[in-house]
Amino acid sequence: MTVTVSSHASVRPSSAPAGGGTSPGIAPERFKQAFRRYPAGVVVVTVDAGHGPAGFTATSLSSLSLAPPLVSFGVGTSASSWPHVERASTAVVNFLGVGQERLATTFATSGIDRFAAPTRWHRLPGGEPVLDGVTGWLRLTVQNIVPAGDHRIVVARVEESWLDEGRSPLLFHDGSYHSIRPAPDQ
Repeated sequence: MTVTVSSHASVRPSSAPAGGGTSPGIAPERFKQAFRRYPAGVVVVTVDAGHGPAGFTATSLSSLSLAPPLVSFGVGTSASSWPHVERASTAVVNFLGVGQERLATTFATSGIDRFAAPTRWHRLPGGEPVLDGVTGWLRLTVQNIVPAGDHRIVVARVEESWLDEGRSPLLFHDGSYHSIRPAPDQ
């Protein structure tokens, strides 16, 4: 493969912003607009670092590796759940399904007891909190926490899973919750 670079092209280090200077990137509102257009699955991450259960709604879950089985998710350092996540050695990713918008909203609301009724939950044998009625869950062991701006990326190994294969996932797109609808027959 041959790559030709025009004499008019300039190459600059990837850390240098366009136009020089120390631009922080696009404006926060534009960044939000871009990602509102990108549909994402909805999960609730739950932990207990010894001070009672904590959890938050996330759309940042990603699979990273098959061998070993690794996932990642992001959590804001200003989130009320962050101190719990930072101290936790294990976590559970709870996959939400269609009809669980209220649960997603509960775990996205700050200043409330997210585990109080009507939230139904129990503990796994290792003590991790898991939500009842979800479409599946992954029990994780935290491997690494990586600083990333005003968030932290948690990298975790999947130790155990349970899935309800017959349910549709809950999606978040353009500021609201959605479901996957089967395509009409052609």
